[in-house]
Amino acid sequence: MIWSDSKRRKWKTAQTPYFCARIDSTTAMNKHRAPRQTSSSKSFGAEASTALTLPPIVAQLMAPFRDLFTAPVWSHVLVLITGATLATGKRTVTSALRAMGLGEAADFALYHHVLSRARWNSLAVARRLLAMIMGQFVSDGAVVIGLDDTIERRWGAKISARGIYRDPVRSTEGQFVKVSGLRWLALMALVPVPWAKRRWALPFLTVLAPSERYHVARGRRHKTLTDWARQSILQVRRWLPDRKIVVLGDSSFSSLGLIAAIRGHVTFVTRLRLDAALYAPPSPRDPNRRGRPAVRGAKLPKLSQVLEDANTKWTKLTMPYWYGGERCVLEAATGTALWYSSGMPPANIRWLLVRDPAGERETQAFLCTELDAAPEDILSWFVQRWSVETTFQESRQHIGLETQRQWSDLAIARTTPALFGLFSLIALWAGDTKLTGKLRPKGAAWYAKAEPSFSDAIALVRRRFWAIENLSVSRLSRDSVEIPAAVLQRLTDTLCFAA
Repeated sequence: MIWSDSKRRKWKTAQTPYFCARIDSTTAMNKHRAPRQTSSSKSFGAEASTALTLPPIVAQLMAPFRDLFTAPVWSHVLVLITGATLATGKRTVTSALRAMGLGEAADFALYHHVLSRARWNSLAVARRLLAMIMGQFVSDGAVVIGLDDTIERRWGAKISARGIYRDPVRSTEGQFVKVSGLRWLALMALVPVPWAKRRWALPFLTVLAPSERYHVARGRRHKTLTDWARQSILQVRRWLPDRKIVVLGDSSFSSLGLIAAIRGHVTFVTRLRLDAALYAPPSPRDPNRRGRPAVRGAKLPKLSQVLEDANTKWTKLTMPYWYGGERCVLEAATGTALWYSSGMPPANIRWLLVRDPAGERETQAFLCTELDAAPEDILSWFVQRWSVETTFQESRQHIGLETQRQWSDLAIARTTPALFGLFSLIALWAGDTKLTGKLRPKGAAWYAKAEPSFSDAIALVRRRFWAIENLSVSRLSRDSVEIPAAVLQRLTDTLCFAA
């Protein structure tokens, strides 16, 4: 039986769940059909308008990712990336299309299919993005990576991976607040940028970590947050086989199982409890003694006891850049020990106890899997982790995190990592003076801004995207500038419907 194109299209739409379930990200994607040429698409330009409104520099900036997509999908990717950069407020597919002047395009569904159906490898995109970050900001030396999780607040019964989690923003020590949403594990490269003193955290790999209820309902083995962290860290190790990698995590990743899995591949720095059970290394085994060899030696004092001990030797450390950019003077005590818990593999660690002689800051303890690491190195590494929290905040404020409205599993798994990746792309583009010019902070008479922030970076990139060659049809020497009606309409809609 011979089917018409319209009948075949309806059949494929009805079989969408099947195709989504069978998607293999490592295989090539089938070519999409050309968009239908309707009166609206001809007038507003499904392809013609895209060619007119798409800045030529976008294809140049996105060139490193070109071989990861087929030609039909690539043209839609460029439109979505440009639209998501120019749009304000929500970062949905429709808002990106409106920012590109494609609000009347009849083939709008194809842009949704980039996230919900198209076959492209997310890991390959993450690897390419990491290579770009390393090439521009950290060409040699140690690679410092921040590891943290965040909750994307989402509601709706159709979101299968949604769970109920503790809200880290609204919860306090005396109050536990729950929130509905998706939990993401983000790996960010902590890199020095030429326009700021502090390091910026640039996301390159974001993984969805569903709740236990999600896996139990589908008969799968549940992966904890530390399981996802282990897989992600080892994946980065395979991507950067010849570089020293330092991974920073908060107390959620202070796990003996995680340390045992990654300590031979990376240097891991995290917090340590003051009441952690520390032991001396086991004595050499007596060949005449029967039984299993000892896994630990004599028990050592807990760090809380070391803190109160008058015989503890404290070393003065001056940190030129502490939390908030302040210069800080601290006292530190350090040593090596065996961290052990029953049923878990023991870990040789260097512990670091830090206190404030002025008593203004809380006493903290850290561990490092590199036994000969200096205390100032451990502290300087861990302080950089604060940039991860800044990236989470600025992603919600400036690139519309938590505003997307996808329902399908594949689109949800792709959209949030894409937005985090857009954060890194904007930082890369803003740092290239040949393409965008020099990045300067935007201050005011009432606000002296010392360093450029992400809002300055995205404003610089937007200005470059809007300044396309065909934006003005008048001569440069005239005082008045004539702007094409279509471009003026795009600018007006983007400003008037920003909220």
